[in-house]
Formats: sequence, C-alpha cells, structure tokens
Amino acid sequence: MDLKLHGKRAIVTGGSRGIGRCCALALAREGARVCVTARSRDLLDEVVREMNAAAGEGRAVAADLVSLEDCRRVVRETADAFGGIDILVNCAGAARGGDILGLPAEQIDEGMALKAHGYLRMSQLVIPYMRENRWGRIVHIAGSAGTSPGRDNIPLSLANIAVLNCTRALSDAVSGDGILVNAICPGLTNTQRARDVQQAEADRQDRDVEELLREAGEKLPAGRIAEPEEIAAVAAFLASEPCSYVFGTAVYMDGGERRGTP
Repeated sequence: MDLKLHGKRAIVTGGSRGIGRCCALALAREGARVCVTARSRDLLDEVVREMNAAAGEGRAVAADLVSLEDCRRVVRETADAFGGIDILVNCAGAARGGDILGLPAEQIDEGMALKAHGYLRMSQLVIPYMRENRWGRIVHIAGSAGTSPGRDNIPLSLANIAVLNCTRALSDAVSGDGILVNAICPGLTNTQRARDVQQAEADRQDRDVEELLREAGEKLPAGRIAEPEEIAAVAAFLASEPCSYVFGTAVYMDGGERRGTP
C-alpha cells in the first residue's frame, strides 16, 4: 500500500530510541521529512543518518519537552526547515514505578509532566500548521498501562490514561479541520528500556533477562512480546493519507493481553 507520505513533514518526539526511533524510520522510508527530538543529541544524530539513508530527509532538535519553551523551539525550527508540519508522533516519556502505598505525589507529577503535558503541548503547537493545509495526523503512543493500573505502575498509568482522554478531546476539537488524532497502546515491547526494566528483575531473581522476556511473551495470546517495528508500522498507517476514517480511537497492540470491553 502506498501511504502517500512522500514529502510530508513530521515531528517524532522520543525519536532517539525504541518505538520513537522506529516510527521516525518508518516515516522516512515512505519519503517523509522527519524531525526527531529527544534529550540526547548523539543518539538523535544517529537516527538522522539512518533516516537520510532510508530515502527520507531527517533533522534533529535536542530538547526537553517538560519545558514549554523547548516544545515551542522544536515546532518552530521544524516548521522553518520544512515549511510547515503535517504529522506529529508523540512518543516521548516514561515514568518511574513504585508501590502506591509509599509513592510520593511528586513522582506522579514527574510522570505527567513529560508524557501527558508534553503530548498536549506539542499537539496544541502543531495544530495551527495543520489547519493551514486542512490536513494533519497526530499519533500518540500511550501504552497499555493506562487501562491496566497496578499498585506499582500508577505514575505511568495515570500519564497514559490522561493521554487517551486528550486523544479523544483533541480529535473532537479538530476533526472538522481534516486532522485525525489517534493513539496506539503497546504492551510489553522489545525495546532497550523494557530490557533495562526486566534486567533489574532478572538480577533480583538471578535469572537471564531473555528468559524473563520469553516467559512474559508466552503468557500472551500472541505467544510473544511485540517488536518496536510492529508498533511503528501501525503508527505510519495512522499518519498516512489512506487512514481517512479513524477518529479519536486507541489501537491496542498488546498481543491480546487486554480483556476489557473495547
């Protein structure tokens, strides 16, 4: 399928590694012009080289999206370089876990600041550019923790459910302008961050991290955990021209783990 992304102008936040990096590369392979942003300049430069080699046009802006001014700078520099913005893929942000019985409220604020607040700020800032062309796509990588709260993941769960609520509200606000806003909720995915988290548990149990990841995948209906490229493929579709009738929804890519009513 031709996604008709050639020449489209995109921003991918959290684009230096993991799912964000794969989303940036997926868009670049379709011929999009992509600006990646994250805190680490060295990692961003590596992604830019890969995007340029993949037929896209890449650039990078190192920024901390907790800062409103940094959000503004990323959008301004991208629009100046590309002449506008058509696509935003929000993938920045994680949150430290901790047992809810001893969890400091400040840790919840920390998780919300980058993910929920950062996603909303970036969306608000790019929408005027999309309205100019009566076309735009916003894709939020929200994570399945938003609908799967546990005693040890509340900061992440609250940040993700806020993203899902914003996804619906933003979609209602801009659907008449030709802008589609949707979310993807991945489950456990084979990223370096997931490996780092699982490594801590593997060390505690004196086991191999590969064994833990394999066991986690075997518990799913899919029989395995996701690869970040699989998430990126769906993100590219949601950012595309053929995606023309998907509004304010969340696509759960959790290998069948979610049991609730859609």
